[in-house]
Amino acid sequence: MSDYRLGIDLGGTKIEIAALDSKGDILLRHREANPGTYDALLVKIAEMVQFARAKTSPVATVGIGIPGAIDARTRCVKNANATWLNGKPFGDDLERALGCAVRVENDANCFALSEAIDGAAKGRKIVFGVILGSGVGGGIVVNNEPLTGLHHIAGEWGHIPLPWVRAEEFPMPKCFCGNEGCIERFLCGSALAELWKGPGERSTHGIEVAAEQGDAAALKALDIYTERLGRACALVVNMLDPDAIVLGGGVSNLEELYPRVREVMTRYAITPECNTELLKNMHGDSSGVRGAAWLWG
Repeated sequence: MSDYRLGIDLGGTKIEIAALDSKGDILLRHREANPGTYDALLVKIAEMVQFARAKTSPVATVGIGIPGAIDARTRCVKNANATWLNGKPFGDDLERALGCAVRVENDANCFALSEAIDGAAKGRKIVFGVILGSGVGGGIVVNNEPLTGLHHIAGEWGHIPLPWVRAEEFPMPKCFCGNEGCIERFLCGSALAELWKGPGERSTHGIEVAAEQGDAAALKALDIYTERLGRACALVVNMLDPDAIVLGGGVSNLEELYPRVREVMTRYAITPECNTELLKNMHGDSSGVRGAAWLWG
């Protein structure tokens, strides 16, 4: 095993690479624009790996987090919101481009792994990582190893129906996955923005300040959102019974979520005493690349 691990976070508009040493310290971090086509992506990643290895070690390991999953049967990408990746043997093609083994994992699993190994949930046995951003993702880590499942979809929390649904939450919103009522449609960043300012809104910037200043719409939006997030977290507790749930993504920066959501989660969890911690991520935007690097242990 090399003393250096390269982690790559593949986003819709950018590619980020970071190099970690054996202690988990970041030695370099670099971003490039995502070229948006498959062949150009392979070339760009190869260039970035070559650059990072020149700064660290020619045998540094490579892990990559993607907004989708590798189908265990076909070895092709599925469920990626960058739809031009779907159906492509990305892991195999990247290994040929680099001339070395590559570990590819869902980006939410990489986030959860980062926070479990040396982040907010360090030392916990079972960790559920949540990304609350433009979409909603989830990842499971057990004993510092990602739990992926038979179909490589373990932790796809965003595409489970919102639990303990209420009459006023009908009709169920449609989701891009083809179903209705998915947690993602209720808990993504734009869902909170629309609760606050109406249909078509995308930004939640300033909502906490507005609530502190008595903005009735902001107060109501946060009340509804924290109740829904608490119910969704209670579903995780009832199914997985994790030691900790770690929140990431832009919405996770709202400090008032943590005490309020935990109170709702405790109320709905089917245990007299709910000791699952609800934690804010430690590594922020670095968690994606860190988790990808830690795919090599």
